[in-house]
Amino acid sequence: MKKQKSHGDHWIKNWPEDERPREKLFKNGEHTLSNTELLAILMRTGYRGNSAIDLARKVIQKFGTFQNMSHTDIRDWEEFKGTGKAKIAQIRAAIEIGRRLNQQAQEQTKLNIKSTTHVVELFMVRMRGLKNEVFKVILCDASNRVIDITEVAQGIPTGSNPIIRKIISQAIQKFASGIICLHNHPFGEPEPSKEDILFTKELRRTFEIMDIKLLDHIIFGESKFYSFDLNKTMSYQEI
Repeated sequence: MKKQKSHGDHWIKNWPEDERPREKLFKNGEHTLSNTELLAILMRTGYRGNSAIDLARKVIQKFGTFQNMSHTDIRDWEEFKGTGKAKIAQIRAAIEIGRRLNQQAQEQTKLNIKSTTHVVELFMVRMRGLKNEVFKVILCDASNRVIDITEVAQGIPTGSNPIIRKIISQAIQKFASGIICLHNHPFGEPEPSKEDILFTKELRRTFEIMDIKLLDHIIFGESKFYSFDLNKTMSYQEI
């Protein structure tokens, strides 16, 4: 059994580094991986003549979706070599974690945003843990209730027009009255760069014309945050 597993794992190790699921995850982020690649990471190994990717592909072909996979029992997996109780348990546990994360996200969309500090309490942990710069937007109604939370881009492009157009599109589609922009400086301080400042000014001017409020733009560092709204009267806050 050990020889079979190492053989399957060795097959992936011989692939170009950029094509290996784990390396792709760390380099580009887990959101860039296919369902097959994500499942292969959970499985870790395949069996003789078949890599973890091959095994994951066969499982996906049978069940179709992770939702279908979550409703299986151990007998549904008997046809797959290289899948024992441990792997099945890992997969079902991961699916349940995803389900609970989704439930938490849905609960967040019912929130009423009370202040910048409230936003920071909700997002600090997840934003400072990201390896790459990520830009998110919270869309709010006229009473500052959250309509939706969406990831708009990986970082802020040098030319800000494309990302502003994307934010406008999201705001119009969701009938938002106000937005809060969030992005992170991985492993760094939260003070805004010149590009951050210019972007925020341009975005504020654009939304003023559309009668949509830019409630805040918050930048997260490793342990601090910077709020463009709070910075009118105070500097960035320690967490």
